[in-house]
Amino acid sequence: MKLKNILIVVNDMKRSIAFYQELFGLHVILDQDGNVIMTEGLVLQDRAIWENFTKGTVIPKNNCSELYFEEPNIEAFVKKLENYQEPIEYVNQLTKHSWGQKVIRFYDPDGNLIEVGTPMG
Repeated sequence: MKLKNILIVVNDMKRSIAFYQELFGLHVILDQDGNVIMTEGLVLQDRAIWENFTKGTVIPKNNCSELYFEEPNIEAFVKKLENYQEPIEYVNQLTKHSWGQKVIRFYDPDGNLIEVGTPMG
């Protein structure tokens, strides 16, 4: 068995696709009416579809999971965030851990937690 995708719930598909394309360089592989598969295994699902299937309510900013990306030129990435067309809500600004890794955490437009860090190996 192998993990194929990570699915996150979004409110505005067009806005979310633009966010992940412009900031992370991901591209749409398949668009199936409310379910969009992007490169790197990220799947975006429309909130209404998710809540209909699960019979549950989506809780943004629940901080129980995160998407993790690595970026060697993290200072340039931080500038991209600062210049993004919509305000970014930060959990923490760029910081350096005691082991030397630099990281930044923030939310996507739907409250999904994202961490970007410098590669460790």
